[in-house]
Amino acid sequence: MHSPLPLTRDIVLIGGGHTHALVLRKWAMAPVAGARLTLINPLPTAPYSGMLPGVIAGHYPPEDLEIDLVKLARFAGARLVLAPAVNINRKTKHVQVTGQADISYDIASVNTGITTEIPDIKGFIAHAIGAKPLHIYTAAWAQFLETIHSTSHPEVAIIGGGVAGVELALAMMHRLRTEGANAPRVTVLEAAATPLGGIGNGAKAALLAHMQRLGISLETGITVAEISAGAVHLVDGRAIPSGFTIAAAAPRPHSWLTKTGLTNEDGYIDVRATLQSCVDPSIYAAGDCAALTFAPRPKAGVFAVREAPVLFHNLQAELLGAARKVFKPQKSYLKLISTGGKGAIADKAGLKLDGPALWRWKDRIDHKFMRKFKDYPEMTAPALPKITAQGVAEILGDTPLCGGCGAKVAPTELAQTLRALPPPHRADILSRPDDDAAILAHGTGQQVLSTDHLRAFMDDPYRMARITAIHALGDIWAMGAKPQAALASLILPRMAAKMQAETLREIMAAASETFSAAGAEIVGGHTSQGAELTIGFSVTGLAETPAIRNTGAKIGDVLLLTKPLGTGTLLAAEMRHLAEGAWMAAAYDIMEQPQSVASEVLAATAHAMTDVTGFGLAGHLNAMLQNGLSAQLTLADIPLLQGAKTLAVQGIRSTIWPANRAAVPLANTGETPIETLLFDPQTAGGLLAAIPEVTAEITLKRLKDSGYIAAIIGHITEGNGEITTI
Repeated sequence: MHSPLPLTRDIVLIGGGHTHALVLRKWAMAPVAGARLTLINPLPTAPYSGMLPGVIAGHYPPEDLEIDLVKLARFAGARLVLAPAVNINRKTKHVQVTGQADISYDIASVNTGITTEIPDIKGFIAHAIGAKPLHIYTAAWAQFLETIHSTSHPEVAIIGGGVAGVELALAMMHRLRTEGANAPRVTVLEAAATPLGGIGNGAKAALLAHMQRLGISLETGITVAEISAGAVHLVDGRAIPSGFTIAAAAPRPHSWLTKTGLTNEDGYIDVRATLQSCVDPSIYAAGDCAALTFAPRPKAGVFAVREAPVLFHNLQAELLGAARKVFKPQKSYLKLISTGGKGAIADKAGLKLDGPALWRWKDRIDHKFMRKFKDYPEMTAPALPKITAQGVAEILGDTPLCGGCGAKVAPTELAQTLRALPPPHRADILSRPDDDAAILAHGTGQQVLSTDHLRAFMDDPYRMARITAIHALGDIWAMGAKPQAALASLILPRMAAKMQAETLREIMAAASETFSAAGAEIVGGHTSQGAELTIGFSVTGLAETPAIRNTGAKIGDVLLLTKPLGTGTLLAAEMRHLAEGAWMAAAYDIMEQPQSVASEVLAATAHAMTDVTGFGLAGHLNAMLQNGLSAQLTLADIPLLQGAKTLAVQGIRSTIWPANRAAVPLANTGETPIETLLFDPQTAGGLLAAIPEVTAEITLKRLKDSGYIAAIIGHITEGNGEITTI
């Protein structure tokens, strides 16, 4: 978005592992002006492996495990691309991601972790999971726990008797017992003749004693032949009963890395002491996916954490032309291993150290690490110069200007301007100033014309362009028309020619895909340079029958909404580091949902229809209430985006909210959180239609069957434009 200096270099971080999370935090403290930092990760959060056993055992809630990458990227001023990487084209210097345009890089770094899935075992994909990736394991474990009281003997099998497998077995047995499971059974299956390789005798003896204490079975020297829905079948013919099977052995990098030409025979990226790839010096790697050729070490989180300062320095050195540092991993390190309950053992110098004090020590270490990613300073409006004209502080307020529809001009001022325009004199112009789009005579039918642009609220130009295209098409769909053509209007921040070309490529790829899917074509456009990214589209549509206006509702009509509310509040909160990453990911998905099918379904019976955007549900509903009409809304039936109500309770408002609230007074209502969200500006919001009550339920079913979070939210009554709520 806004950059005070031209952008000249692209650094792309692939994966949100521990090393990259720490690099982002360091970048926030010391960014390099003119460099664009991008993080690519499939999910809005990344788990911290050190706390996994505590989550499985029930000592921590699952959210304590997660590093919120949305908040972290905002704090670091980094672009966040929420999509899985699937390849690196080193010839063109592009990272290929699923469902999105390729991402260009000058320097890239890989920190994607590993997986313990064993797809080579027959039945594994259908009936088992790996302990890594962690988010899959923790979600599956939570689902399994919901079933344990309906099972006579909950049974768990862990493939792998190393430290990771035994630690998780202890955690799972502890959880099953504390949840009151009836005679739970946990079995650890180890291929080697002896378990717990790689740790000292004292720690090994302590862990085996804890397994015996909790009644965990141990099978060694075994080979798994197949996994079925209720058992792990061994080569020797035995079947180990299991309703929940995980693998904690044979860790391996993600398979897509082998396509990059960077990996060794085991699939890891070989790196030099500078953490640069031995094959391509423009690519770095860290954490478990990297093989330290200069000092081979086992896979452990301690190395990922200690690589971060070196990686951060060397990425900066690449940008500044400075000397790189080398990573010097320690030869030995302390391992603190949980024992199920709030106890732990320490593996150091062969000693046997065991007890609650060690768990408390581990707990402090883990929480100290996670605190680095929990509290960020709230973003505020920029400081004023010492000498400013009267009124500047009042307009600026105490929060930064929102993006998306939160940056619109206030409805009252806009209405005054439109009322001052002279009426059209051309006979082929059929629309009124308060229509959602211009309506033009077109042969035997009509053509509708609209334009919309958005101040960017995210640094991902592909996704921003897709959301803007959906938003711009809203007026066409609201009038029941079929999209026809689009012109792009783009303001790009200053950047190097190569970066500018790559940014345009991403924007136009998203726009072309989105408009093409809607049945329209991009026919041209205009570009200019400015302080920040702004994307806009002018769109035309064709209607064989008269376009549906936002007026025309009838008394008794049902009001139907096709998308939940809350985007303005969420975007305002995200700017200030107050919105959870999972909330934002869900909101982006809703904003990207096209309304083409909804338009077709509603147009069949709608008396009036509009799209809910910058003036909020109340503002757009108010425009429908003409000629002796009022509306009653049922607040409990209005769908809300995840997190929107929580943030509304906290008083989070978009910058246009006060103007929206002032423009549409509600009758006989207070200021409850849901009522405040009636004035929340929506970006790429849903359609609001007034339809006959007799068709409402079947219409709603068709919308839900098509994937819309739609709801009947009220009805039209007789009155003088009032909006009441119950």
